[in-house]
Amino acid sequence: MSHHVSLEANLRNEEGKGASRRLRRLESRVPAILYGGQLPPRSISLLQKDLIKALSNEAVFSQVLTLNIEGTKEPAIIKALQRHPAKGFPMHIDFQRISTTERLTMRIPLHFINQDTCVGVKTGGGQITHYTSDVEISCLPAQLPEFIEVDMADIDIGTTLHLSDLKLPEGVDIPVLTLGHDYDQPIANVHKSTVDTE
Repeated sequence: MSHHVSLEANLRNEEGKGASRRLRRLESRVPAILYGGQLPPRSISLLQKDLIKALSNEAVFSQVLTLNIEGTKEPAIIKALQRHPAKGFPMHIDFQRISTTERLTMRIPLHFINQDTCVGVKTGGGQITHYTSDVEISCLPAQLPEFIEVDMADIDIGTTLHLSDLKLPEGVDIPVLTLGHDYDQPIANVHKSTVDTE
């Protein structure tokens, strides 16, 4: 697991596009909302520089964060992030409260390893194609993995890996697989190269 992320947040009373623009321009803060659980939504803001630093690590999107809202700590996950279309800085962020005793559903990145030593590539001259870069999982917050590894070392040419081939940590499952075999989507394939070598 990665280093736990804690973010300082302030409550905000003014809402709307004008208020959000002033917040970003004059105070260098990013408007946000925290919702979910049995409590009402809370309009908050975070320092832009703190948020940019946290977002620089992909793991922040697949872990439980702590929002320290004027002395009140709220465990939460990132549900949506709006960035500036040209400059890329965060403009608005949605957080969802979580309960340590309730399963949550999140998209987790896949990390493909041993691609350079893949049997189908080294001995068969094949190429690897990725069909997805993440997967939706369900688990308790304490069991939430930062990522899931996909080991390509022993994958031969002509082989397609599916969701059901993933080695999941204890307590983690893939909800879509409960819907049946037709939902066992491909995640990667080793196929013959379409480029002829002389």
